[in-house]
Amino acid sequence: MSAIFGVAGNSDSFYKSGNKASEQMPQWLADFGLDAYEYQCGNGVRCGQQTAEKIAEEARKNNIVMSVHSPYYINLAQNDEQKRAGSINYIIQSAQLVKYLGGERVVVHSGALCGMSREEALENAKKTLVLARCALEENGLFDVRLCIETMGKINQLGDLYEVMELCRLDESFLPCIDFGHLNARSLGGLKTVSDFEVIFDAIKNKLGGEREKTFHSHFSKIEYTAGGEKRHLTFEDTVYGPEFEPACEIIVKRNLSPTIICESSGTQAEDAFTMKKIYENTKKMLTE
Repeated sequence: MSAIFGVAGNSDSFYKSGNKASEQMPQWLADFGLDAYEYQCGNGVRCGQQTAEKIAEEARKNNIVMSVHSPYYINLAQNDEQKRAGSINYIIQSAQLVKYLGGERVVVHSGALCGMSREEALENAKKTLVLARCALEENGLFDVRLCIETMGKINQLGDLYEVMELCRLDESFLPCIDFGHLNARSLGGLKTVSDFEVIFDAIKNKLGGEREKTFHSHFSKIEYTAGGEKRHLTFEDTVYGPEFEPACEIIVKRNLSPTIICESSGTQAEDAFTMKKIYENTKKMLTE
């Protein structure tokens, strides 16, 4: 198996090519040379079953792996039980959608601290995720895998080790390692291969080799301030990171096969393809 590369949402070039509907995206991605499509539900799950099944059919024809990003306003750490129940409902909606789309992975934000200590927020998030896993099973969504995302702002729950703790709750949970977020919350701390190795070692040591091999990932360059993430950039940026090459070297040397979704601002297809070419060239160089 190899790493696969794709996009979050529809890039600007998709629309500039004359396309309008997401049903056209799988073939467009395949023609572009990419492998994966993460359907965005940041502002709510608004894609109906009929549309989703059309996208799924096109994805199957074009060998595009589907996933879903659940609503941004999910907060696993919320102190209010009623609001946490709402977050579980949004997760179920996202999980049902990913099944219609023919995928199995749903990316979930950990949430904000909302004045709590990190320890209290983490315990709340653990309780919410356990309930969410039970709710998935009760709704027959046994094979949906929740991918818990590392977050970009320092005052958010979701640093590397918090995500590891959340993923340890159930073997079906995968980390969604957002390298841009981790770079932003460490104020530019991801530069060398050694910096990136800390992340890969944490996955392996906390979650085991299988989840290290198949983890989910987001990659983009992100501008940051003292509080962490500010805004997503493109690969043309030369001020902020991270660069993909150090992570790629580790992926190839360890023979990993993650799903890597590019979240660049508008150029996600172009930048995802750049990563794929870097990966293929690195693989060729290191295995010859």
